[in-house]
Amino acid sequence: MDRKHTFNIGYFLLALVLFGAFQMWLAWRDVAPLSHTELMRMVDQGKVASVTITETTIQGRFKEPQDGRSLFVSARVEPDAAAAFERAGVQVTGGTDSNWLTTILSWVVPMLLFFGIWMFLFRGFAERQGMGGLINIGKSKAKVYLERETGVSFEDVAGVDEAKVELMEIVSFLKDKEKYGRLGARIPKGILLVGPPGTGKTLMARAVAGEAGVPFFSISGSEFVEMFVGVGAARVRDLFEQARKAAPCIIFIDELDALGRARTPFSGYGGGDEKEQTLNQLLSELDGFDPRVGIVLLAATNRPEILDPALTRAGRFDRQVVLDRPDRKGREAILKVHMKAVRTAPGLDIGDIAGITPGFTGADLANLVNEAAIFATRRDADQVTMADFTEAVERIVAGAERRGRLLGPLERERVAYHEMGHALAAASLTKTDPVHKVSIIPRSIGALGYTLQRPTDDRFLITASELKERMVVLLAGRAAEEVIYGEVSTGAADDLAKATDVARQSVTRFGMSASVGPAVLEEEKQQWLGDGARLHPRDYSEATAREVDLAVREILDETDAAARDLLRFRIDDLKAGARLLLERETITPDDFPPLRRREETSQRRVNPPATDRAGISSSRS
Repeated sequence: MDRKHTFNIGYFLLALVLFGAFQMWLAWRDVAPLSHTELMRMVDQGKVASVTITETTIQGRFKEPQDGRSLFVSARVEPDAAAAFERAGVQVTGGTDSNWLTTILSWVVPMLLFFGIWMFLFRGFAERQGMGGLINIGKSKAKVYLERETGVSFEDVAGVDEAKVELMEIVSFLKDKEKYGRLGARIPKGILLVGPPGTGKTLMARAVAGEAGVPFFSISGSEFVEMFVGVGAARVRDLFEQARKAAPCIIFIDELDALGRARTPFSGYGGGDEKEQTLNQLLSELDGFDPRVGIVLLAATNRPEILDPALTRAGRFDRQVVLDRPDRKGREAILKVHMKAVRTAPGLDIGDIAGITPGFTGADLANLVNEAAIFATRRDADQVTMADFTEAVERIVAGAERRGRLLGPLERERVAYHEMGHALAAASLTKTDPVHKVSIIPRSIGALGYTLQRPTDDRFLITASELKERMVVLLAGRAAEEVIYGEVSTGAADDLAKATDVARQSVTRFGMSASVGPAVLEEEKQQWLGDGARLHPRDYSEATAREVDLAVREILDETDAAARDLLRFRIDDLKAGARLLLERETITPDDFPPLRRREETSQRRVNPPATDRAGISSSRS
């Protein structure tokens, strides 16, 4: 135990003993010892208010204090002995019991019990706060890794070659600082790693430390914030103080947006003041340290747009390194890294796996390899095959199969027509991804059926006609229900929501509406976090909003009509495909040739929709 802590506890124990002794002295001073004779005389005089008779004493209270004492104690004497003493003229004296055990049990034990509970709670708090608890609450909670402890090098990072090249400069500087100082150059003070979740930002930072062979301080942005005011700023100071002692080294702050969110005029209200103090301290430290001493600050975030401008300006975070989703070549490189420990079947082509996983991040691919190995183990196979990887992709995209969910015959038939509508529309149009598989087996993500489309390549640009064709495919399931049954069901709600979103973005973000014109009315604010909460409140008039609504309605009506016309034209294929789907539950274009691409059908009617899927296309019922 720390000597300082022991010293403080010793003082506490001394105070406890003194307090107990003082209480005993107070109790003794207030009690008057009486002889039996004196007690009898006072009883006769009416001075005694009450008595308590124990096995050895008679204790009581005076009606009025006698010589400043309100309590008394006298030895208990048997009646016969008392009478004999009186006849013989024997003086009977009294005194207080010296029962130390009773005193200890009544005062010291409760205090020790309280002290034990207090120490137990204090140690529990100390464990949660790190060594020292409240005493060390201002200490940095950063984890420190030595070179051999990171266990990561650039060989373990694949698919982000451009980012790797930029960060190799940091490694070169940490190994040979004189190289850059020769021409007056300085290494960037801070490097911000940005990109979608799962692209390897943390892994890249640890690889830099592993390659450079220097200490690596790793901490999350949220660990600076506590319930006590001033703790965050104290931890920032302590972190940089430790780094200066360990230089050359790397400081890595993960999830920087938790600490560096942009300040607003209302930041000082509520808990915002503490966060602002912490951010101000970080800005001060970034200005205060000399990069020539060998301290490099790395930080990672997937929300760079909300960071404070004072944090990202030149001189603090000088450089931003983007780690985006890998392309096909990058996915192949990542798969090679993760498949080293997996026993795969001879002839398995990693390029085929990379081809069916567009939009997958490094973390997604690592999970894919693990899922494929699990599927192979589940069927007692000796090797992982392409079928296992295909099943793993479907598991990740559509969820696990739920064969226990039993649908009625009519619902099952409706789902079959719905999914066949999606599949036939995708097969009939030239600018959509080809159909890979159609199934009416329910999945755990809530889908009663799904249509998987396999992109042929990575896409970075989407034309207006491709967006429209995508909307046709999305609305084709709903259109199939209407063509066959004359009405639609709630199963098309998710498809309709996606189609509406595509139509609105084509009008408000991409300027693809002739009536609204080439104007950006809504902007994507969270570029790395997918589809959630991305658009800021509108800043255009009600008249413009009405034009937008009319344009969106026009696009949806056009694509919905195109989907119905297409399926009426291929009604025989729709019915035949649904019957086969009901029979087999899962089919591919090899099982049903009409699902193969038909160039001639797509030429006839559809003037355009369908968005890029940076991933596997999946339509749900």
